Amino acid sequence: MSTVGHRRPPALRPRPARGLIAALVISSVCVLLTLGAFLLSGGVLGFGLSLLMAVAPLPLLLAGVLALDRLEPEPGLNLAYAFAWGGGVAVVLTLVIHGLGEAAVLHAGVGRRAADQLGAVVFAPVIEEALKGLVLVPLLLRRRREIHGLTDGVIYASMSALGFAAVENVGYYLMVYSEEGVGGAVGLFVVRGLIAPLGHPIYTSLIGLGVAYAATRRGAFRFAAIPLGYLGAITLHGLWNAMATFGGLPGLAVAYLVIMLVLVALIAVTVRERRSLAARVRPYLSKYVHTGLVTPQDLDMLASLPARRAARKWAGARGLGRAMGEYQQAATELVMLHERADREGMDPGAFAAERDALLGMMAAVRRW
Repeated sequence: MSTVGHRRPPALRPRPARGLIAALVISSVCVLLTLGAFLLSGGVLGFGLSLLMAVAPLPLLLAGVLALDRLEPEPGLNLAYAFAWGGGVAVVLTLVIHGLGEAAVLHAGVGRRAADQLGAVVFAPVIEEALKGLVLVPLLLRRRREIHGLTDGVIYASMSALGFAAVENVGYYLMVYSEEGVGGAVGLFVVRGLIAPLGHPIYTSLIGLGVAYAATRRGAFRFAAIPLGYLGAITLHGLWNAMATFGGLPGLAVAYLVIMLVLVALIAVTVRERRSLAARVRPYLSKYVHTGLVTPQDLDMLASLPARRAARKWAGARGLGRAMGEYQQAATELVMLHERADREGMDPGAFAAERDALLGMMAAVRRW
């Protein structure tokens, strides 16, 4: 099929809110200011090496996080905002609050060594997890429809944590470089960038689970999941920092094992949720077969990730890969709309409006 003479179908996502764009700009400015401060304090050579080591693992880490979100990808602008928030606003506020807390502890007569240990084991987990997790609050309050399930909470929390870790690592590598040279900085990179690069995303994902649970469940007690997730995040973070401070290699090994078990549990949650969503394709979309917008072959394709991927490849060879992706996206959101209506009891008029908009998108891309 040729695309000549066809207009591109309308975008599936609504236009981003101005508040979201403003938050992204502010967060990005905070990232640049922080990196600029690191550059001025550490020099070009040290800063360049530190930035390179901090950025090097990011492509693989981002790909791993986004691989969890293949069935219903989140808007790119939302993901960029979450990453920039973690690397910008969260880092700046952490530096300010941690500095004030450390000054108060030292003023109270606590020695420098004890203050550093207290900061690593207590202050850092409490402050950092709160600030990284705050990225989810606007989504919960203003853009709740963007959180369709527990996986979405994990995605947004992980993006914020990856941004935070990247900028934080620049500071750590630069500090060690100034004291121990290249060898010390590379040694720290092996630990933070290669052995345990998923620490921050795993900690903060527990907050994401709590927020997503509160956003997608009913009942007054669902909001208790948010402080429980926060408590889990600071416990894991504090465990790692405590073992790094006091436990030596055996302690670090125990903490690493615990964190990896939590990672396995998070992956299991996302896989189970993905399979559950795929299993609901037929019950919800089979009722639209009579419209011609969904065929029995489409039901087979939409219910399987490998079949979706094969369909996009087939369409891509004909110059219609993006249209196929938008069709799959609209169909998936139609399934989630039905699920949300069953769960929350949507107003019939609101449900019909959203349903018809998604069907209209499916019709538009099918014409391609």
